[in-house]
Amino acid sequence: MTAQELLERLNLLDENERIEAKQANEIGKSLLETVCAFANEPGLGGGWLLLGVTREELALFPAYEAQGLDQPDKVSADLASQAANTFNRPLRLDIQTDALEGKPVIVVFVPEASPQDKPVYLKAQGLPRGAFRRVGSTDQHCTEDDLLTLYQGRQQESFDAGLVPDATLDDLAPEAIADYRQSRREANPDAEELRWSDEELFQALGCVRQNAQGQWQPTLAGLILFGKPVALRRAFPMTRVDYIRVPGRDWVPDPERRFDSLELRDPLFRLIRRAQAAILDDLPKAFGLIEGDLQRKDSPVVPQRVIREAVVNALMHRSYRSHAPVLIIRYSNRLEIRNPGFSLKSPEHLGEPGSLPRNPKLAAALYDTRFAETKGSGVRVMREMCESAGLAPPLFESDRGQDQFVVRLFFHHFLGPADLAWLAHFKDLHLSETEARALVVAREAGAIDNATWRDINKVDTLTASQSLKKLRDAGLLQQKGRGSATWYQPTGRMLGDDEGLSSNPDGLSSNPDGFSSNPDGLSSNPDFLSSNPDPAAEAARRALLNELPGELAARIGSLGQRRPPEEIREAVVALCRQRAYRAEELALLLTRNVETVRQNYLRPLLRVDRITMTRPDKPNDPEQAYRAVEDRK
Repeated sequence: MTAQELLERLNLLDENERIEAKQANEIGKSLLETVCAFANEPGLGGGWLLLGVTREELALFPAYEAQGLDQPDKVSADLASQAANTFNRPLRLDIQTDALEGKPVIVVFVPEASPQDKPVYLKAQGLPRGAFRRVGSTDQHCTEDDLLTLYQGRQQESFDAGLVPDATLDDLAPEAIADYRQSRREANPDAEELRWSDEELFQALGCVRQNAQGQWQPTLAGLILFGKPVALRRAFPMTRVDYIRVPGRDWVPDPERRFDSLELRDPLFRLIRRAQAAILDDLPKAFGLIEGDLQRKDSPVVPQRVIREAVVNALMHRSYRSHAPVLIIRYSNRLEIRNPGFSLKSPEHLGEPGSLPRNPKLAAALYDTRFAETKGSGVRVMREMCESAGLAPPLFESDRGQDQFVVRLFFHHFLGPADLAWLAHFKDLHLSETEARALVVAREAGAIDNATWRDINKVDTLTASQSLKKLRDAGLLQQKGRGSATWYQPTGRMLGDDEGLSSNPDGLSSNPDGFSSNPDGLSSNPDFLSSNPDPAAEAARRALLNELPGELAARIGSLGQRRPPEEIREAVVALCRQRAYRAEELALLLTRNVETVRQNYLRPLLRVDRITMTRPDKPNDPEQAYRAVEDRK
């Protein structure tokens, strides 16, 4: 690819998964981290660097322009030398000098490393700190799950194949084994393993292994697939499914209005059926009368197959390292399914053929029994089924920062009479069908981004970017963020608000549902802790969340960055009813800067006597904590 082609793509898409721009008059740490990320990212096929360009931030619509390099030959030689010597194995880059507007620039192609050579990492930092992956337009430090993904090319043992301490064969339920045999028989009556004994079946499925004493002992996959409820509770106390029914379209800050919740804990096949049944029993129903029939037929507004795929994907791909439940939250206008563990597959490639299973033993059992679709097709099936049912498309969000994956299924029928009447307000713009669909999704979700546009209209990245910018220039969308964090917010003109969104002094989204279209969990909000937080901080946050009751943990875990201050203050009060919290603990739970928590939430609550200090005589005490006023003795 030439320098001119790369510059055109940058100005259309900004930095993206495969292209990054650098000024780079010298080889610095950031440049080497990008090289490492391009070499490591599975299935990316490498990436391009354009050196010697800069971004004009002061323009109305910032764009990249050539700056040139003072010594292009020296930069090329230094980069080739660093790539050969800085990493744990030499990287051979394709480095070419080119010109833009008469100024010298460098085009670098970084090939993807072979599976046997991954992970590539900076020798000076070692593992895991020195290894990076390419996530959207960012270079992210590898987590433990990332390293396992990279090592899978070397056939390293997966986490679900590990032994569970203190587990015995008596922890496996005979009825769960019978359930598996029945499901396998329905999928393939001639399957060879149906003739095997239970012991042989366990070994073949990777459900048992020999321990150090030579005795057969259940693996994590064995206990999740076939464990008795009492064993599951003992070994995985937080690894369950919580079904939560919320009145309205958002978490209700009023403490007097309670949530309805149901905790589910069972062997995997029964757990899937129970979770699906809980959802279907509670979903709005649509009815129709088939020609020739005398009775109407009720069916859930969201197709049953879509529900099954969402539940199976959450339980199959969740991180079992994380001691947190899968949350199924039923709002009045949508269903959200949140599982611990971000997507190992890049969000830009969700729905494409191929799969990166976090738990291959569990995935194999679900594929064999046809609980799960053919590898990599579950997301595509959900999209197609929602489209066939006339529903708004499902939305997917992978958040590495909070280590979770979210599926949102809307009950909204797409482009019905009400939508067409609303779109008539914009007839002077001569909207295309694809633009009309995107505006309806942006109105319902409160935001839209390039990935969502591609999902609903089945177009490529360049086409989606051009269309989004057209609606931005027409005054219907307001651009936020940059790079892979770019998203678009409905403007006042689009929503019929004469004052427009720009009049909001807090810069808050009008979205009542807390939707974030950013698939990588990045944010332009300076108060957000980090798109790549310290693992110790993340572990501390998970420990704090695990202390909370299920409903409150779900409420706090679902808080996004663009939420009204009043909602966050009510969340602080709810937390301080549980126990006294220090500002640092609240900042961890709310994923916000400590000073922001003090200024925007704690001080206003103290002024109106909603909370109180535990040490009021020493306001600046390092151990100062806060509790709800109604809890004072």
